[in-house]
Amino acid sequence: MTGILLTKSTTPIIGWVASLLGKIMEIIFNVLDMIGIPNIGLSIILFTIIVYLLMLPLTIKQQKFSKLSAKMNPEMQVIREKYKNRKDNDSQMQMNAEIQAIYAKYGVSPTGSCVQLLIQFPILLALYQVIYRMPAYVPKIGNAFNALASEIMNGNLLTEFKDTVRGASSYIRDVENITTNQFIDVLNRVNFSDLSSFAESHGITAGLADISRYNSFLIEGFNLANSPSSVVSTFFKNNAAGNVTIMMVILAIAIPVLSAVTQWINVLLMPKQESSGNKGETADTMASSMKTMNMVMPIMSAFFCYTLPAGLGLYWVSGSVVRSIQQVIINRHMDKMDLNDIIEKNKEKSAKKMEKMKENQAKLQQYANMNTKGINTANTKNYTQKAKEAADISGKASSVPAKTSSGSAKPGSLMAKANMVKEYNERNNK
Repeated sequence: MTGILLTKSTTPIIGWVASLLGKIMEIIFNVLDMIGIPNIGLSIILFTIIVYLLMLPLTIKQQKFSKLSAKMNPEMQVIREKYKNRKDNDSQMQMNAEIQAIYAKYGVSPTGSCVQLLIQFPILLALYQVIYRMPAYVPKIGNAFNALASEIMNGNLLTEFKDTVRGASSYIRDVENITTNQFIDVLNRVNFSDLSSFAESHGITAGLADISRYNSFLIEGFNLANSPSSVVSTFFKNNAAGNVTIMMVILAIAIPVLSAVTQWINVLLMPKQESSGNKGETADTMASSMKTMNMVMPIMSAFFCYTLPAGLGLYWVSGSVVRSIQQVIINRHMDKMDLNDIIEKNKEKSAKKMEKMKENQAKLQQYANMNTKGINTANTKNYTQKAKEAADISGKASSVPAKTSSGSAKPGSLMAKANMVKEYNERNNK
């Protein structure tokens, strides 16, 4: 197979990050292939660990912000309750000043975690692209799919494939114009059991054994390209050939269950908000929202992992386990830290920063004053020059005969202007 698969993500930023992460996945898979275990499931686990380790500095900053936020939120609640019924402009400005002082005291920024999240968000989306479109990013896997796709297309079996294999019709719109790369994308998304049955019924074996070997995880025949829901559905509704065993069903159900459990553990390990002893309406609302989110997130995690391909569910579980381990380490590190020392260091940093800002403001003011002096000097020179010109005109006007008064001179002429200056000087002298 030559060229770049059309199934690679072309979304700006996400596509670029996905290409980089795809190189990492390719290296991992090739190394596993060299030692005789070319397995997508194991590649996903190692891939997840490596990527999360690369993002560890951002994670530590985000978790440190969360930990300090949990410490300072009680003080923030007290300030907000203090100004709750004072909506005038001066009170609001004073409240903002006190809140900024709290942020400076703990050495965090109001947007402290936003930057880390903005950086991590495209990385996480790119991770899904790489795992969901594995043949596009790992050439060895793509070669196996390409061999199978070529056999089906060369045998003029596309129409039958579309009508026979479950879900194929939703991916194939135009049988006549579909390309090999687009058909590889279809093969990667349909149920592997159906795909295998279709290929075997038509005597097609090219690439099929490699795809099965790459995708199988823990149990022979359990394919990570299939969703747990499709495995369960096949077992209970259409398992005449016995392609799905009870062990496959158990493993399929275990993935979303483990996803929910690990997500729930993540929630438990997150820094808890400390009570201020003076809870108000805002604090109650925030606590209620957090409680709801903590209940909903594990349920959503289980739902997505049940309906999406098992490979994505495996990534989700692996990521939750890695995050939990990271959170335990960070929590222990943060618990050993002396908060008073952190506050004192942050106060010193804040004082130095304010002093530097004042120095910069003083320099800017000095520079502005220099410019103002320059402007004033230039204006004075211009005024002096104009006065001199007016005096010259006045002197010339004094030598002009009386008959050339402003009344007899031509309006707008030099003589008329000279007469006007002369008359003005005469009035002022009087």
